Amino acid sequence: MTQADLVVVANRLPVDRVVGEGGELSWRRSPGGLVTALEPVMRRADGAWVGWPGQPDIDVEPFEFEGTFLVPVRLSAEDVELYYEGMSNDTFWPLYHDVISEPRYRRVWWDSYVKVNRRFAEAAAKAAAPGATVWVQDYQLQLVPQMLREARPDLTIGYFHHIPFPAYGLYSQLPWRRQVLEGLLGADVIGFQRVADAGNFARAVRRQLRYDTKASGITVPNPDGTTRRALAKAFPISIDAQSYVELAERDDVKARAKEIRESLGNPRKILLGVDRLDYTKGIRHRMKAFGELLEDGRISVEDVTLVQVASPSRERVEAYMQLRDEIELMVGRINGDHDTMGHTAIRYLHQAYPREEMVALFMAADVMLVTALRDGMNLVAKEYVAARVDNRGVLVLSEFAGAADELPSAIRINPHDIDGMKDAILRAIDMPAAEQGRRMRALRKKVLENDVARWSRAFLDALADARRYTQYIAPRNDEEVGA
Repeated sequence: MTQADLVVVANRLPVDRVVGEGGELSWRRSPGGLVTALEPVMRRADGAWVGWPGQPDIDVEPFEFEGTFLVPVRLSAEDVELYYEGMSNDTFWPLYHDVISEPRYRRVWWDSYVKVNRRFAEAAAKAAAPGATVWVQDYQLQLVPQMLREARPDLTIGYFHHIPFPAYGLYSQLPWRRQVLEGLLGADVIGFQRVADAGNFARAVRRQLRYDTKASGITVPNPDGTTRRALAKAFPISIDAQSYVELAERDDVKARAKEIRESLGNPRKILLGVDRLDYTKGIRHRMKAFGELLEDGRISVEDVTLVQVASPSRERVEAYMQLRDEIELMVGRINGDHDTMGHTAIRYLHQAYPREEMVALFMAADVMLVTALRDGMNLVAKEYVAARVDNRGVLVLSEFAGAADELPSAIRINPHDIDGMKDAILRAIDMPAAEQGRRMRALRKKVLENDVARWSRAFLDALADARRYTQYIAPRNDEEVGA
């Protein structure tokens, strides 16, 4: 099998399997920021990507796709149920998002998680050339770094955590808390979205493992009695900003934005929410605030419309089925109370759209509502900003989204404070054009400078430093454990 100097390990391959009308099989590149960010890096390095093809119980041999060697990992239907839907999305996801929904702890899920992580680690070890760099992605694969280090100590290993890492009081509930920390510390560099997430991780390491943690890194013991350094640091992820700029400047996209406004009855202001249908996104809170503004008479359905795109997500998980029912009931109630023959209060769209349509929506919307209760980053906030080549529009942004750290010129809100959110929405609706321009120019400067290519370079540079400067230090018994 081909071996690569750079190996990415992710739950999914960067391609989707397509079955044609005649039954012929083909592959197409998946949409998404991670794929876009790593594509040029992988091509330059003749890299390999290890991941699941996206369908259970299919056997696919490794193959090359557009300059990247792809290594499929087979998952059975039971693996998908236990490792992915169970442990990853019914235990880690709610726990790491501040227990907005109650996490469930089942030993059979954990056993499957360990088994599947080992399968990914074994595939990555085979795909990696001697002395290669391996970059593991996200919470589905938290045990892979340590498994890789045990199998291939010659590798330089990175891990990036795309979702929040919780405070210790929450994390400590996890029955397998030590195993996960040890798994992550197999990496030389452990990346997080926010400084606070890196701090939460370091505190968990101190409390559970009693390792020394300092700004320069975490001292990790080796089996032979020596130690090594693991760096835990924030590397905020971003988007391919220039691709959104290019779409926003296309005449057909501009025309589509105008069509969208006309199809909504040309209201004075359009509010927009774009989310996966997930309980972490604060969609119910957003709709409650909007509905109360209509009930209070502070806005009217003729003047203001809310467009809510809620793309389908984890539709077999009970919490998500219940969330969809609740949101659709809210939409029906608000529209029933406030719609007129010519105007709709909430245009609710439970489907995904291609990027061109999303950019047209961003350009049509006067106010972007990002009201996440907890979010690792929230790239939609950055996509909206990148698409506003006219330097207009207002971003209302939850302080609990990672993007809030980078975008201080947005109107920041606490999504749990419904009255505060209502006031922020009114402020956004009534914001003068000059103030919109000042804020949006500052937001755009940040997003365009700190794009996804810069993110991937920063992380890979940190891994290169780890390769150059990794040193084994004899343990010092007199060294006090960090506070």
